Amino acid sequence: MASIRALVLNCTLKPSPAPSSSEVLGQEVLDALGDQGVSGEMIRVVDHSVRFGVSTDEGDGDGWPAIRAKLLDAQILVIATPIWLGQPSAVCKMVLERLDAELSETDPEGRLRTYGKVAGVAVVGNEDGAHHTIGQVQQALNEVGFTCPAAGATYWVGEALHKTDYIDARPKPDTTGRTTTALALNSAHLARLLAEQPYPPPQTRDAGVGPSRQPG
Repeated sequence: MASIRALVLNCTLKPSPAPSSSEVLGQEVLDALGDQGVSGEMIRVVDHSVRFGVSTDEGDGDGWPAIRAKLLDAQILVIATPIWLGQPSAVCKMVLERLDAELSETDPEGRLRTYGKVAGVAVVGNEDGAHHTIGQVQQALNEVGFTCPAAGATYWVGEALHKTDYIDARPKPDTTGRTTTALALNSAHLARLLAEQPYPPPQTRDAGVGPSRQPG
C-alpha cells in the first residue's frame, strides 16, 4: 500500500499562539486521516512571511517556497479557512494565488506537478456561507490540478449574530464529525488510487495545461 502524506494549510488570520478554530478543525481532519494510515502536518500560513504574488518564489525572504516543498511532498492538501464576510480568508486567497504558479510547473511527461494530488477543504465561521466558501476554494484547487474527492469538505458554522467559535463549541456536532470522517476516508482512498494509476500525460505539449493568469 502506498505511503500517503497530508499537508493542512491553516489560513487563519491570527498568528501563533492565538487560538484558532481553523486549527482545531484542521487537526481533526489530520486525526481522521491518521485513522486511515495517513501521516501529515499542519502549517499556520500567517506565521511564515508568505508574500503576495503568483510565482513559486517571490524572493526577499518569501516563506512560500518552504511550504511549497512540503506541498509537493504530500499527496493530500487540505485548506482550512475561516469565513469573513461570506468569503474565504485573505490568507486563503493568497495561498490560492500562489498556487496559480503551478499551472506552469510540469513533470518530465508534461503533467502538472499537482496532478495526482488530492485536495480537501475545512471551513469554520459564525455566519452562513460555508458552501459558498467551499465552492470557491474547491474550484480554484481543481483548476490548478488538484483532484477533489466525493464529500471532499467539512465545515461548521455557528448561529448568525452569535459569538461562539468552533474552538468553543461543546459538544462538538456529530454532523461535522461525520463530514470530517468522510473527507478523510475518501481523500485517503483517492490518493492511493491516483498513486497506483496516475493521470495520463497530455497528448500534446500544451494539452491539459492552462496558461497562468496574472491580472493586474
